[in-house]
Amino acid sequence: MREDHRGPLPGRPPENRQEALRKLLWIGIWLAFLGAPVSDLLKEEHTAWATALGWLALVAFIGVYLALVFRHTARPFARATVASMLVFLTGIAVVTSLTLDSPWLVLFVYVSVGCGAVLPLPLARWAIPGATVAMALIGLTTEGDWGDFVPGLAIPALLGGFAMTGVRHLVRTTVELRQARATVAQLAANEERLRLARDLHDLLGHSLSLITLKSELAGRMLPNHPDQAAQQVADIEQVSRQALVDVREAVTGYRRATLAGELAGARTALTAAGVAADLPAEAGSELPPGSPPGAEEALAWVVREAITNVVRHSAAKRCLVTLGERQTLDGRFVELRIADDGRGGPGVPVPGNGLTGLAERLAKVGGSVEATCGRGFTLTARIPLAQEAGQEAGQEVGRGPAAL
Repeated sequence: MREDHRGPLPGRPPENRQEALRKLLWIGIWLAFLGAPVSDLLKEEHTAWATALGWLALVAFIGVYLALVFRHTARPFARATVASMLVFLTGIAVVTSLTLDSPWLVLFVYVSVGCGAVLPLPLARWAIPGATVAMALIGLTTEGDWGDFVPGLAIPALLGGFAMTGVRHLVRTTVELRQARATVAQLAANEERLRLARDLHDLLGHSLSLITLKSELAGRMLPNHPDQAAQQVADIEQVSRQALVDVREAVTGYRRATLAGELAGARTALTAAGVAADLPAEAGSELPPGSPPGAEEALAWVVREAITNVVRHSAAKRCLVTLGERQTLDGRFVELRIADDGRGGPGVPVPGNGLTGLAERLAKVGGSVEATCGRGFTLTARIPLAQEAGQEAGQEVGRGPAAL
């Protein structure tokens, strides 16, 4: 099956150095627009002191900006720290634009993005246009071409700032969804634990009480009535064996996966992950006649493994699950196909533990599993169906004269 995600999840801090470097690289790509101030310093049109202070201001600006955006999506700074960092960025943008001329106005774009990244939405709605207006007013005092200023800087400042507010909303929604899913999973586990405890109590309560009672009777009868005590011991053995059978059946029922249950769980999981689910209805989860024993459980495990793969690793927008009978040259099969439009790739995927486990389960009922990559990922499981009685009888009749 597909490997795990290749980067930190939205809203979650990086778990290792590789993820931190990847996130930092993604944020640092957008620093390419600082080429104008860098080019201005490399032209050597300013004094040595102005050039040195310009480099110092630029490095300080980049460091504070990266720290602000990098950390705020996962472990936000305190409000006072955030306000101080924004004031610092704005001060550098104002001073450098007034002293080193128009190429430094681009710093206001990053101030606008920083406001969108860390300020609450009501404040960001005012701070982003405010930073753009401040940039425009300072731009009037510089020697730059005003005709190129609006499309070149003002629009990116507005779009970048408000786009970052959308990213923040997406991150916040993702974090809340992850927390909600964890809560639902915990509640489901608690409910399952209570149900198991209740069922075990119903199964074993009477049996254990009877075993205790008969043990006491056997103890009292043993000195004077050994035959009756032996009968009580035999009853204890019978009750114990029956209790053991009941417990095994209960545990087997808990472990047995059903196709209808897995499809219902798959619909819930896909919807929670934001994946459009096209799954068979409950009535359409019944297997066709001739399905071998254990086919439903094997296909249920295929659904569970494949949907887990879609939710965790595919980044898909849509998942299609089809179940039905298929006639081929090799005979009749029940076919389960699960396809998504997420990350695919050329060729046939290398079987991992998931595919190997599914292949082993299906092999027990004579089935097979096939995985293909392309524009998404497709998993197909097939289990042969037994021939109908009429066809078998016809074949026996056809074979009769030949045997004579």
